[in-house]
Amino acid sequence: MRTQADHVEADVTVSAPAARDAIRRPGRPRSERAEQAILDATLEAIGDYGVDGVRCEDVAARAGVGKATLYRRWPGKEDLLIAAFASLKAPLPEPRGESVREDLIAMLEVMAADADDPRYARQFALLHGEGERYPRLVRRYREQVVEPRRDLIRSVLRRGVASGELRPGTDVEVAMLLLTGAVMARGKHDATPAEPGFASRVVDELLRGIGARTASARQGAPV
Repeated sequence: MRTQADHVEADVTVSAPAARDAIRRPGRPRSERAEQAILDATLEAIGDYGVDGVRCEDVAARAGVGKATLYRRWPGKEDLLIAAFASLKAPLPEPRGESVREDLIAMLEVMAADADDPRYARQFALLHGEGERYPRLVRRYREQVVEPRRDLIRSVLRRGVASGELRPGTDVEVAMLLLTGAVMARGKHDATPAEPGFASRVVDELLRGIGARTASARQGAPV
């Protein structure tokens, strides 16, 4: 019987021409294509069989790669599932640091586009529906995927307080939840794509409450 180590050794053995090509080509495009194929195959398997029915061997076969290729990236099923769910989320843009409003809008536009993806809605519901059966999976997903994104939004809000764009004493945690919750709630309860300007409206409504008052307002002049 061949061991996993045997599979790994067999999978990484390449011909001399192939090795030379790999050296010439920057960015390892074959590796990136294999990774994306595995993630896509995992999402398909989740859709077909649910979390319980996903098998790493079957995913590798669907993706057209060897098992060793899969295990080099994700040592187990749980790691693979987290990566697959995470792949449904586009990376949030790095804050430019010039305007809290503009940075928040840019982030929420990405989140709203994610929420409009039918795959995201189905898999999100499935992931959280399995929370009682797979609490560790859901906890790791939140720690590794959700919290880093929330932290980026928190950092923008904290910067706004420090710069005076947001009022002192702003509850950063509540503000972050209001922003993300608006996007999630709309995507969950409305199957139609978000209207243009939705992210701007969400941010502007929040800033009505936590935005710093203008100098004229502080002096009692009408605004």
